[in-house]
Amino acid sequence: MRFLLNWLITAAALYAAVELIQGIAVVSTGTLLLAALVFGLVNSVIKPILLILTLPITVVTLGLFYLVLNGLLLYLVAALTPGFTIASFGAAFLGALVVSIVATLLHLVIKTERPKG
Repeated sequence: MRFLLNWLITAAALYAAVELIQGIAVVSTGTLLLAALVFGLVNSVIKPILLILTLPITVVTLGLFYLVLNGLLLYLVAALTPGFTIASFGAAFLGALVVSIVATLLHLVIKTERPKG
Protein backbone atom coordinates (compact mmCIF):
# COMPACT_ATOMS: atom_id res chain seq x y z
CA MET A 1 0.00 0.00 0.00
CA ARG A 2 2.79 2.43 0.91
CA PHE A 3 4.62 1.64 -2.34
CA LEU A 4 1.50 2.45 -4.36
CA LEU A 5 0.98 5.72 -2.51
CA ASN A 6 4.61 6.78 -2.99
CA TRP A 7 4.40 5.86 -6.67
CA LEU A 8 1.26 7.97 -7.15
CA ILE A 9 2.82 10.91 -5.30
CA THR A 10 5.87 10.68 -7.54
CA ALA A 11 3.61 10.54 -10.60
CA ALA A 12 1.74 13.64 -9.40
CA ALA A 13 5.02 15.46 -8.79
CA LEU A 14 6.26 14.53 -12.27
CA TYR A 15 2.95 15.74 -13.72
CA ALA A 16 3.46 19.08 -11.95
CA ALA A 17 6.94 19.33 -13.50
CA VAL A 18 5.52 18.55 -16.95
CA GLU A 19 2.89 21.28 -16.53
CA LEU A 20 5.19 23.91 -14.99
CA ILE A 21 8.50 23.49 -16.80
CA GLN A 22 8.74 24.20 -20.49
CA GLY A 23 10.97 21.57 -22.08
CA ILE A 24 9.58 18.57 -20.18
CA ALA A 25 6.96 16.56 -22.06
CA VAL A 26 5.12 13.27 -21.71
CA VAL A 27 2.97 11.60 -24.36
CA SER A 28 0.43 9.81 -22.17
CA THR A 29 -0.67 9.03 -18.63
CA GLY A 30 0.75 5.52 -18.95
CA THR A 31 4.12 6.98 -19.87
CA LEU A 32 3.91 9.30 -16.86
CA LEU A 33 3.21 6.34 -14.56
CA LEU A 34 6.11 4.40 -16.12
CA ALA A 35 8.40 7.41 -15.68
CA ALA A 36 7.36 7.62 -12.00
CA LEU A 37 8.24 3.95 -11.57
CA VAL A 38 11.61 4.38 -13.28
CA PHE A 39 12.25 7.51 -11.19
CA GLY A 40 11.61 5.54 -8.01
CA LEU A 41 13.96 2.77 -9.12
CA VAL A 42 16.69 5.23 -10.09
CA ASN A 43 16.34 7.01 -6.74
CA SER A 44 16.51 3.69 -4.87
CA VAL A 45 19.38 2.05 -6.69
CA ILE A 46 21.58 4.57 -8.50
CA LYS A 47 21.21 7.70 -6.35
CA PRO A 48 22.77 6.28 -3.15
CA ILE A 49 25.82 5.11 -5.10
CA LEU A 50 26.23 8.48 -6.78
CA LEU A 51 25.76 10.30 -3.48
CA ILE A 52 28.72 8.44 -2.01
CA LEU A 53 30.88 8.93 -5.10
CA THR A 54 30.13 12.66 -5.31
CA LEU A 55 30.30 13.39 -1.58
CA PRO A 56 33.56 15.38 -1.78
CA ILE A 57 32.26 17.75 -4.46
CA THR A 58 28.94 18.06 -2.63
CA VAL A 59 30.76 19.11 0.54
CA VAL A 60 32.98 21.59 -1.34
CA THR A 61 29.94 23.18 -3.01
CA LEU A 62 28.06 23.29 0.30
CA GLY A 63 25.42 20.89 -0.97
CA LEU A 64 24.62 22.66 -4.23
CA PHE A 65 25.96 19.74 -6.29
CA TYR A 66 23.16 17.64 -4.80
CA LEU A 67 20.72 19.72 -6.87
CA VAL A 68 22.79 19.08 -10.00
CA LEU A 69 22.78 15.35 -9.21
CA ASN A 70 18.98 15.37 -8.92
CA GLY A 71 18.74 17.06 -12.33
CA LEU A 72 21.09 14.49 -13.87
CA LEU A 73 19.02 11.63 -12.45
CA LEU A 74 15.80 13.10 -13.84
CA TYR A 75 17.57 13.46 -17.19
CA LEU A 76 18.54 9.77 -16.92
CA VAL A 77 14.91 8.83 -16.27
CA ALA A 78 13.92 10.67 -19.46
CA ALA A 79 16.59 8.75 -21.38
CA LEU A 80 15.31 5.43 -20.02
CA THR A 81 11.59 6.09 -20.51
CA PRO A 82 10.26 6.25 -24.08
CA GLY A 83 7.72 9.05 -24.47
CA PHE A 84 9.09 11.10 -21.57
CA THR A 85 11.39 13.81 -22.91
CA ILE A 86 13.46 16.59 -21.43
CA ALA A 87 14.85 19.19 -23.84
CA SER A 88 17.86 20.39 -21.84
CA PHE A 89 19.74 20.02 -18.61
CA GLY A 90 18.25 23.32 -17.43
CA ALA A 91 14.77 21.89 -17.81
CA ALA A 92 15.88 18.74 -15.97
CA PHE A 93 17.37 20.81 -13.15
CA LEU A 94 14.22 22.90 -12.71
CA GLY A 95 12.05 19.81 -13.12
CA ALA A 96 13.96 18.03 -10.36
CA LEU A 97 13.38 21.04 -8.08
CA VAL A 98 9.66 21.00 -8.85
CA VAL A 99 9.42 17.23 -8.32
CA SER A 100 11.22 17.48 -4.97
CA ILE A 101 9.09 20.35 -3.69
CA VAL A 102 5.75 18.92 -4.86
CA ALA A 103 6.53 15.41 -3.57
CA THR A 104 7.57 16.78 -0.19
CA LEU A 105 4.41 18.88 0.08
CA LEU A 106 2.21 15.94 -0.91
CA HIS A 107 3.92 13.70 1.63
CA LEU A 108 3.29 16.34 4.31
CA VAL A 109 -0.37 16.70 3.35
CA ILE A 110 -0.99 12.97 3.21
CA LYS A 111 1.26 12.48 6.25
CA THR A 112 3.06 9.49 4.83
CA GLU A 113 6.66 8.63 5.48
CA ARG A 114 8.82 9.99 2.69
CA PRO A 115 11.23 7.45 1.17
CA LYS A 116 14.84 8.01 2.19
CA GLY A 117 17.30 9.34 -0.37
